[in-house]
Amino acid sequence: QDTEPSLYTVKAVLILDNDGDRLYAKYYDDTYPTVKEQKAFEKNIFNKTHRTDSEIALLEGLTVVYKSNIDLFFYVIGSSHENELMLMAVLNCLFDSLSQMLRKNVERRALLENMEGLFLAVDEIVDGGVILESDPQQVVHRVALRGDDVPLTEQTVTQVLQSAKEQIKWSLLR
Repeated sequence: QDTEPSLYTVKAVLILDNDGDRLYAKYYDDTYPTVKEQKAFEKNIFNKTHRTDSEIALLEGLTVVYKSNIDLFFYVIGSSHENELMLMAVLNCLFDSLSQMLRKNVERRALLENMEGLFLAVDEIVDGGVILESDPQQVVHRVALRGDDVPLTEQTVTQVLQSAKEQIKWSLLR
C-alpha cells in the first residue's frame, strides 16, 4: 500500500443518472483499466449510494464522496488514504460550477445539452488526477460560459486569442 503523499489525489470523476447509467466518467489512473470494469464499478457505487443521505463511502478500497441533485449523482473518487475534504472540495467545486453554468438548473437534460461546458469545467478542476482549482468562480470564468452562452464559432478573434493566451500561460505554469 503506497501511502506517500502525492498530488495525484483524484482517481475518477463520475456523473451518473438516476438509473445508475453513465453520463460522464473520467478515470485518471488504471485502477479500472477496461470500460467493462469501469461500468461494473459505477453500478456498484450507484447501488451502494443512491439510497443513502451520507456524502462519503469506502468502497473497493477507495474513498468515494458524492452528492445527488434531482436526477444526477456526482462522484469524486480517491484512494482509501485520501483526504475526504480535498475530494469534497473537488465535488463541491464541480457541482457549484455546473450550477452557475446551467443557471442552477442542474439536471440531466440541461447537463446533456451542455456537455462541452462539463468537459471544460472538469479539465479546469482536475488535470491527470491533480487538483488544480477549487473555486467555482474561477472555473466558470475560465470555461467562459458567460451570460450570453456564446458558441465558440461566434466568439470574436480577440476572445479566442485571449483564451489561447490563458491556456498557454497555464500550461507554462505547470
